[in-house]
Amino acid sequence: MATSELMQETAVRTKVVEAIHISKIFSRDTFEVRALDDVSIDFYEGDFVALMGPSGSGKTSLLNMIAAIDRPTHGQMRVLGENIFAFNDQEAAQWRNRVIGYIFQTFNLIPVLTAAENVELPLLLTRLNKQQRREHVETALKLVGLGDRMTHLPKQLSGGQEQRVAIARAIVTDPKILLADEPTGDLDSHSATEVLEILKMLNEDFGKTIVMVTHDPHAASYAHVTRHLEKGMLLRL
Repeated sequence: MATSELMQETAVRTKVVEAIHISKIFSRDTFEVRALDDVSIDFYEGDFVALMGPSGSGKTSLLNMIAAIDRPTHGQMRVLGENIFAFNDQEAAQWRNRVIGYIFQTFNLIPVLTAAENVELPLLLTRLNKQQRREHVETALKLVGLGDRMTHLPKQLSGGQEQRVAIARAIVTDPKILLADEPTGDLDSHSATEVLEILKMLNEDFGKTIVMVTHDPHAASYAHVTRHLEKGMLLRL
């Protein structure tokens, strides 16, 4: 066996997310609802993972755990080697702004702010000065093909353009991990493909680790790995 082949086989992939026996239980009157039921899963640097499953299967709950937006009833989560559930709320917000880029199905843009102002929002929590923030915003918007739409309000953009602004906002801090919750769910097929091609580019050309929740097999086909959740449990297919 050639030395290069041996090195490839023995190379250790870097684990960026490690979920260990994660359970999330909601109590409703006398009933318990298990949003996540003893889920253990790892994601590695450079992964593009599609999380699939029916509504209510726990996909978004798992995404929110990775982002330290929500906390489990039981279990542990390590992201880039850090025990994120040990953070208080302020620490979690600062860590999330630095490490995680979150892309939502409904864009979550502020209507009275321009595209550039929406993208700039995460940078207001950093130590960058105004000129540095503007340079970062311009770079992010150009990367998603909207360098000529910086002064447009969300209502002046198509749905696909709004989602691309949302992606620019998610990447403007240069996060290690991108979490996308049904990023093409509200888009027509052409706009969905544009968004998926951008995610593919961010993964392949910039090395972003991407975890994407989707119901769409076409969207899932862009991922390297597909994992399935059902009734809060990770299926072993």
